[in-house]
Amino acid sequence: MNHRIQPTAQVDEKAVVGAGSSVWELAQIREDARLGENCVVGRGAYVGPGVVIGDNCKLQNHALVYEPAVLGDGVFIGPAAVLTNDHNPRAVSPDGRLKRGGDWEPVAVRIGDGAAVGARAVCVAPVTVGRWALVAAGAVVTADVPDFALVMGVPARRTGWVGKAGARLTAHAERPGVWECPQTGAWYEERDGRLTEYGAAH
Repeated sequence: MNHRIQPTAQVDEKAVVGAGSSVWELAQIREDARLGENCVVGRGAYVGPGVVIGDNCKLQNHALVYEPAVLGDGVFIGPAAVLTNDHNPRAVSPDGRLKRGGDWEPVAVRIGDGAAVGARAVCVAPVTVGRWALVAAGAVVTADVPDFALVMGVPARRTGWVGKAGARLTAHAERPGVWECPQTGAWYEERDGRLTEYGAAH
């Protein structure tokens, strides 16, 4: 066993926890969930049945990741952030009968590699957050987020771009459509409302 699970955590015997991963106090990982290598699941976090989480991910305390969410590698889910799974939530059917598992169809939130979802943000399924995007704390995401986008607000709107380091990009002084990371010096190129790493194929 090459992972660490605290005694008060609940990890279903049919869940898979990758090597080097840690599951902290009172966290719950449900049946058939797959947690990659070198991940951290914080205190009180929840991972639903069949959720797929890549390598090197961090779920902070009390993050809620409902099935059938799919998280890429290197994803950060902030404290108390929620990834929902019901586009039309109801406790009961129109005739007043309590809904059971087979009475509704879960829909997924998908998070691309390297992306981050800030504290208490909510991603309302079905929605995709692109690679290396950053969802600000408290934002409510109701539409797909492009790669490298910085989104904030209710509902979330793009307010800028971020690089792989997470820092907000600045417009290059001499090259229109080119953005620069003030932290790493890396360049990115914007075309038709999409950002790619400078020189990448379009």
